[in-house]
Amino acid sequence: MTTITTDPTTDAKVVEGSDGLLLEIDGQIVPNYDATFSPFEEGEVVSGIVVRIDKDEVLVDIGYKSEGVIPNNELSIRKNVDPNEEVTLGEEIDALVLTKEDQDGRLIVSKKRARFEKAWRRIEAAAESGEPVEGHVIEVVKGGLIIDLGVRGFLPASLVDIRRVPDLDQYMGTTIECKVIELNRSRNNVVLSRRAVLEEERKEQRQEILDRLQPGLVVEGQISNIVDFGAFVDLNGIDGLIHISELSWSHVNHPSEILNIGDTVAVKVLDIDRDRQRISLGLKQTQEDPWQRVVDTYNVGDELEGTVTKVVTFGAFVEILDGVEGLVHISELAAHHVENPREIVQPGDDVRVKILEIDSERRRLSLSVKRVEGQELPRREWIDDIDGAGAGSLDDVPDLGLSEDVFAGEAPAAEAPAAEAPAAEAAPQDPAPETDEQA
Repeated sequence: MTTITTDPTTDAKVVEGSDGLLLEIDGQIVPNYDATFSPFEEGEVVSGIVVRIDKDEVLVDIGYKSEGVIPNNELSIRKNVDPNEEVTLGEEIDALVLTKEDQDGRLIVSKKRARFEKAWRRIEAAAESGEPVEGHVIEVVKGGLIIDLGVRGFLPASLVDIRRVPDLDQYMGTTIECKVIELNRSRNNVVLSRRAVLEEERKEQRQEILDRLQPGLVVEGQISNIVDFGAFVDLNGIDGLIHISELSWSHVNHPSEILNIGDTVAVKVLDIDRDRQRISLGLKQTQEDPWQRVVDTYNVGDELEGTVTKVVTFGAFVEILDGVEGLVHISELAAHHVENPREIVQPGDDVRVKILEIDSERRRLSLSVKRVEGQELPRREWIDDIDGAGAGSLDDVPDLGLSEDVFAGEAPAAEAPAAEAPAAEAAPQDPAPETDEQA
């Protein structure tokens, strides 16, 4: 037996052919226990088996002369964690060596830091490739969610979903996919976006929906947003717009008068711009057209109840059905000369009217108050101003095409304006303004 190496601190010599596992000391052959230990340095990640779980620490056998100790605060990035929720006896785990020998002679290792190192490599690769990462929601904080990725990731509230989420608590304990949008290793800062994942999924769905939809179809959707000029409807992945003029046969001042976010509605597809992925929808088209009721139910000469909705220089509009208004020309308000319509009627007044003319093509209705037998409305004091316009001459009244026969026997001050139901104007609508939601 030949010795080939000498330990500089002792007289021990490594026995040739033993791969360093045997030593010769003072002529005796003894096992070299140090050679059985896995070589590692502080900062390295090693593997080990969980051999004991205590309340405040976990012991791991990593093949060293003593077990590695994982203090509770080195088990997980979560706060106040129960060791039994993080590891089990006999489980093989990775741990990063913090110190080979502390002041008490213990080997201190960290499970969370080993996971942290692996997680950073995975997160950096995902950030570079654009692939999503999966994490567990462990905290709801002001402004967003904390995601356990092995590293604490922050998901801002505005990036949790495509639309604003009023209650973030619903995500607590769930596993979600996000994209990494910001990464800073020196500050251990990871910012995530779940919205980016959802938008990418929806991009594929949008084309499928556009291919399926056709003008004239009636589909169901959910109100996703309400704006001054209309309401957006989520059609299972793509938004369509109901312009305010297509909400109701009646006049609508603001969409919120008849709709709320979250409402489920049936809508008709009016038009599709496939290049720009824009869908125009109608709500009133799925409801009965009140004008058709007028055509089917009433005739010239019929008398009925109505409510004054608006007083203008040339007369007053009276609603006879929900969504149907007719015009009482100033010359049809009273048997005597009327200088200002407010002498006779005010918005909100209930009056009886007689139908003078029904123009089905142009959806216009002409009415009379003075021709209702037995009805005489009292004169009132009035101010020389109607809806911001003076009550003087009627020379500027627009010609709305009403038949001259309506005013037979009269000598009006100007050409009589046509009666018109404002809810069904024939003039083309201005296109809806462009918004980010239809971009």
